[in-house]
Amino acid sequence: MRSKIIPVILTAAVTSLVTMFIAAGFLGKNDFSAVEQKATLPVNYVSNSGSITASTPPADFQPAAEAAVKAVVHIKTKTKGKQVVVRRPTFFGDIYQEGFQPPQMGAGSGVVVSPDGYIVTNNHVVAGADVVTVTFNDRYTIDAKLVATDPATDIAVLKIEADNLPYMEYGNSDDVRLGQWVLAVGYPLTLDATVTAGIVSAKARSLGINRSQSAAAIESFIQTDAAVNPGNSGGALVNTKGQLIGINAAIASPTGSYAGYSYAIPANIVKKVVEDIVDYGAVQRAFLGINFIDIKHATPQQVSELGLDRNNGVFVANVLENGAAEKAGIKQGDFITEVNGNAINTAPELLEQIAMYKPGDNISITYSRNGKPVHTTVQLKNIDGNTKIVKQDAPAMVLGAKLRTLNHKELDELNISGGVMVTDISDGALARANMKNGFVITQVGKDAVSSVEEFQNLIAATNGKFRLTGIYPGHTGQYFYGVQLTE
Repeated sequence: MRSKIIPVILTAAVTSLVTMFIAAGFLGKNDFSAVEQKATLPVNYVSNSGSITASTPPADFQPAAEAAVKAVVHIKTKTKGKQVVVRRPTFFGDIYQEGFQPPQMGAGSGVVVSPDGYIVTNNHVVAGADVVTVTFNDRYTIDAKLVATDPATDIAVLKIEADNLPYMEYGNSDDVRLGQWVLAVGYPLTLDATVTAGIVSAKARSLGINRSQSAAAIESFIQTDAAVNPGNSGGALVNTKGQLIGINAAIASPTGSYAGYSYAIPANIVKKVVEDIVDYGAVQRAFLGINFIDIKHATPQQVSELGLDRNNGVFVANVLENGAAEKAGIKQGDFITEVNGNAINTAPELLEQIAMYKPGDNISITYSRNGKPVHTTVQLKNIDGNTKIVKQDAPAMVLGAKLRTLNHKELDELNISGGVMVTDISDGALARANMKNGFVITQVGKDAVSSVEEFQNLIAATNGKFRLTGIYPGHTGQYFYGVQLTE
């Protein structure tokens, strides 16, 4: 039996060898192996030798995270109970009833930006608060004083009495790039200090959210996919070097919780606003003196007629008389393409760059006219058309808040004939009425208001109880507040 099996095995082995030899010769004459190679992804050996470049290792977030949590604080706010006037529409007209707003509590995050106790957070975190406390990661808790707010950028500055605090250094937000790793640090959902990681997914985003606080809103958010939830507002957006590159301010979500996109105010804007508030008590806002049309909000007719889809930059729709742009030779129909060498493609990018400077600063602007680039130097001006420093005006502090008369541009944007904007609400009658920063007073009782002086004269003629009518920029309809000068 064995003698019969052995020849069969030998025959099979020889046949296999002959078949392999013939197949090898056949494949050598036909480039089947080359076709297969083209259909697959390139593959390299994992080696540090030769000409092959080793892949970049993942970023190490540990040093940045450990430093950041020491300088990011938990902010808690308390608002006293207040008497409010509630409007109730009826078939026979509106009825105004006095009611009681119960005490409220809120929370957010903040970032220590100096060793002597200055803290930056969002305006919407502390707006209307009667008491603000901050808690560090080591549980140290202290009351904070509100220095000032800037509703246009949603920035607020707090001060605590302390020295040698851990603080964060500013990074250059102009250097932030798409795909860059970032950390979001804050106190979400009443949790302790929390660090999440993501990448920068977009820059110069405008959401329209700040219009509810200011008629002159400035938005140019850094968009990331780092997880941010309620309570993160005012917290830090940090690069892998541990530098502050943004203040987390908003999320895009259908539910109110994180759904993939978060937004931070660029650090360059934050730094400028904070320095102005600390040095002058008020933001020194510079204006270029133009009206513009952004392709994002343009009609199809405007896009076609003005060539917005065929030109880079921001279209100059109108140049204000005696404004900074007019003095520099910029005209209607020009496209602004660069500010100090930074490319400008959208209105938020233009607003971001201008927001970094003060009235009196000279900036380089490149614009396109009839397809040809033109370079010019522009001296920026303030809202009044000059370069004077605007300091906090003590006489304008009325009823525990700062009031200012709206200028003609703001009145046109709000489509009203006159009004007084309320900011920096602290203790006082307006705080007790539960009024929010950014409210525009248009009437005292039945009398129209067009200036702070007129407002003061009208309330002086009351018996200490009166009703204020007005609007919140970005919101529809009128709002009413019952105010009582004494508690």
